[in-house]
Amino acid sequence: MLKHLSEYQNKNVCQTLVKRIEAIVQKPIRIMEVCGTHTMSISRNGIRGLMPESVALLSGPGCPVCVTSQVEIDRFICLAKQKEVTITTFGDLMRVPGSESSLIQERASGADIRIIYSTLDALEIARNHPNREIVFLGVGFETTASTVAAVVLEATKQGVWNFSVISAHKLIPPALKALMENNAVRIDGFICPGHVSVIIGAKAYVPLAETYRVPCVVAGFEPADILQAIYMLAKQIESQTATVEIAYQRGVSFEGNARARQVIHRVFEPCDAQWRGLGCIAESGLKFRAEYGRFDSEKKFGLPVGSASEPRGCSCGDILMGIKSPTQCALYARTCTPAHPVGPCMVSTEGTCAAYYKYSI
Repeated sequence: MLKHLSEYQNKNVCQTLVKRIEAIVQKPIRIMEVCGTHTMSISRNGIRGLMPESVALLSGPGCPVCVTSQVEIDRFICLAKQKEVTITTFGDLMRVPGSESSLIQERASGADIRIIYSTLDALEIARNHPNREIVFLGVGFETTASTVAAVVLEATKQGVWNFSVISAHKLIPPALKALMENNAVRIDGFICPGHVSVIIGAKAYVPLAETYRVPCVVAGFEPADILQAIYMLAKQIESQTATVEIAYQRGVSFEGNARARQVIHRVFEPCDAQWRGLGCIAESGLKFRAEYGRFDSEKKFGLPVGSASEPRGCSCGDILMGIKSPTQCALYARTCTPAHPVGPCMVSTEGTCAAYYKYSI
């Protein structure tokens, strides 16, 4: 399996870490990675195949597109149908199926939907088209929320009032708490997300470790980073300790980025949010503070709350909670493929089903 690793990723280090994991694990353990980039790296580099049978690697709710609820997807599509509106979005959202359509289908039908690579691109479009309403679909975790908040502040400064955002942002710590309180889920340790932790810092996981006695290790994205995190978690689990450690010190500090968090909290405040699979989680989302309400697309366009159910037969919800693996879904690689996805986990470049399909078939 180590043939997947290139020379600069240091095969010798990876081999040593695998041997250490094998030596220390005495009983079956279940470790969940909470980052879509980790999910892809684990699959791309064959890390599951390197693990002893006693170590199960689970994929969690770390893909922002995947955890966006069906109701939110439907609301995006509803807004895209309005003729005076230009939708701006990251590409992963385009092919996520809604209840009756998708953004890519709406664009084919004439909706003005543009793929962008930065929230600043949306603001630039708004400046260049002052007679149109430009909406950015705000999907993502704390990392994305900080950039969206910064652009809202810039729009305020420049007086660009035809720019607004649907805030479907999610916060990682409340989701991990919800997983630990779900009796259907068993997790012995968390590989915590690298990108998000740059913003919130490793200290954000301390309440989780202390309350639920679950070890947490923040990891980077190279194979050696992930294997180091698994080894550190295995040591904690075997010694029956539960602390927060950092295996990605070149990118993450204990305190995180206080300035980025200040920007988020200046523009947004916590609110209850609906997650695909996990349901409604208290204070796990972000809504606009009253003083920035003019940038809130939901209020600006009076979007309905609505309701929606998951696609029939789709197991994305259970996959996001680590209850099932993609291969345990009846639709996987049959009805649901990257060319014809049924659920978002097969659509997103960070989706678990997409990772399994690309690197396992």
